[in-house]
Amino acid sequence: MAYFIGVDIGTSGTKTVLFDELGNVITSATVEYPMYQPQNGYAEQMPQDWDNAVMQTLAAVMKDSGVDKDDVKGIGLSGQMHGLVMLDENNAVIRPSIIWCDQRTAAECEEITQKVGAERLIEITANPALTGFTASKILWVRNHEPENYEKCRHILLPKDYIRFRLTGEYATEVSDASGMQLLDIPNRCWSDEVLEKLNIDKALLGKVYESPEITGYVTAEVAARTGLKEGTPVVGGAGDNAAAAIGTGVAEDGKAFTTIGTSGVVFAHSSKISIDPKGRVHTFCCAVPGCWHVMGVTQGAGLSLKWFRDNFCDAEKQTAKSMGVDEYYLMDKEAEQSPIGANRLLYLPYLMGERTPHLDANARGVFFGLSAMHQKRDMLRAVMEGVTYSLRDCLEVFREMQITVDDMMACGGGGSSPLWRQMLADLYGCPIQTLASKEGPALGVAILAMVGTGYYSTVADACKAIIKTNQTCNPNEAAMAVYEQYYQLYRRIYPALQTEFTALAAL
Repeated sequence: MAYFIGVDIGTSGTKTVLFDELGNVITSATVEYPMYQPQNGYAEQMPQDWDNAVMQTLAAVMKDSGVDKDDVKGIGLSGQMHGLVMLDENNAVIRPSIIWCDQRTAAECEEITQKVGAERLIEITANPALTGFTASKILWVRNHEPENYEKCRHILLPKDYIRFRLTGEYATEVSDASGMQLLDIPNRCWSDEVLEKLNIDKALLGKVYESPEITGYVTAEVAARTGLKEGTPVVGGAGDNAAAAIGTGVAEDGKAFTTIGTSGVVFAHSSKISIDPKGRVHTFCCAVPGCWHVMGVTQGAGLSLKWFRDNFCDAEKQTAKSMGVDEYYLMDKEAEQSPIGANRLLYLPYLMGERTPHLDANARGVFFGLSAMHQKRDMLRAVMEGVTYSLRDCLEVFREMQITVDDMMACGGGGSSPLWRQMLADLYGCPIQTLASKEGPALGVAILAMVGTGYYSTVADACKAIIKTNQTCNPNEAAMAVYEQYYQLYRRIYPALQTEFTALAAL
C-alpha cells in the first residue's frame, strides 16, 4: 500500500493528515499558533510558527501511524492564501508575515489601480486591487519599511515558505499564485506587465508550477527531523479553497461547492477562462492543470447565525447543554417552525460589509419587514434564508459568466444543517450533496500528490475513485416558487439602501 501526506497550513493551526492511496485517513496531527494584531486592522503571523507546526505534525503522523517511511510516496501542501513572507540573502525571515485578513493596504490598492489601470488589472489578474491580496502588501512594505524591502531577496506565500523549508526550492503553483495579483491568470505565468508597472523584480518570485507537478524533494535535514524518507516528492499543492475543491471532487465542469463557515464561499470549476469585468467574483487558476475556478464570497454567512446565537439564544444554549445536544440543532428546529419567507421577514447578512456581488465595505446587516407578530423563530429563519439569498447572488454572477452548475456539494458548519441544505437546494434549483470525508484541503493536496507521483493519471480520475458522497438533498418545486418571490425582493433591498449605507458610515 502506498501512502500520501496532506499538510494544511491554516490561520489558526496546521493540520497534517496521512492517507492511504484510496484516500482513507490513517492518522492526523494538529498544532495551533497565534495571530498578532499590532494595530487595529493589522493581522500578522510568524512563519517560524508555521515551520515548527509542520515539522511537529509530520513527525507525529510518521511516529503514530507506524507506516514505513519508504511507503510514503508524496506530500501535498495547502495553506492560507495571500500572506507575504520575505526572506533575506541568508534565507532568514525579515519581518512577520502580513496575512490574508490584514486591512492596512487601502492606499496601496489605489496605487496599483492607478499604475496598472482598473480595467487592465482585471484583464490580467482577473480581480480588482484588493487589500487581502499579496501585491498591495509588497508595496506597503516598500512604502513604509524601505529598509526591509531593500533586504528582501525572496517573496513566498505561506505554504511556499513551508515548501522551501522542506525542499530548499523557491517555488509556487498557479492556484495560490493567482491570489498574489501578480499572475497573468489567462496565461498561468507571472505578468511582466504588472511587475514592470509596479516596479517589482521578477527574480524575487518563485518558479510557477501546475498544482500536481513535483516541485522538490524532502532534504536530509528534514528527513532526520520528521522521520520522512530523504527524497520524498513534494508537489505544488494548492491554496486552501482550490485544495478544498479537489477534496470535495470539484474537478470537472458542472461541479461546485458551497461552504458556510464564518464567511460563505460558492466555488465552481471551469475548463475555460471566464473573468467578470465588474470584479464581483474571483477567477483563479485551479488545481486541475489548464483549468480555472470562479469564487464568490459572502462575508457574514455562518457569522450571522453565530452573532444571533450569541446575542439572543441564551435559552437555546442552556437547553442544549441539559439535553446534551448542539445549540445549533435546537436553533434549526426552531427555525423550521417558521414558514418559507419567515412570515414576510427578510435579512441582509452584511455584518462585515460585503464582497459578492456588491463589493461594499459600508454595507451593513438589515432586518426588513420586522413587525410585532414576529417571533425569535422567524428571525432565526430569516437569518438563514438571508445568507442563502446572498449565496444565490454569487451563483447568479456565475450564470452571467456562462458557468453552469448542476452538481453542488455543501461544506462547512452550515453544510451539516439539513434545513440549510434544503434552503440551498430550493434556491439553487439543484441537488445538494454532502461528503463522507471531512478532510477537505488536506485530502485535496494528498490527491494532487497521488497524481503527481503517477498513482492516478488525472485529478478528475483520482477524485472519481476517492471522493464519496453520503447524503443528497433534492429541491422542492413548490418551495422553489415561493423562495423565488422572496429572493427577487431581497435583490431590490440593497440598491435601495446603498447610498444610505454610505451616509451611515460617514456619521
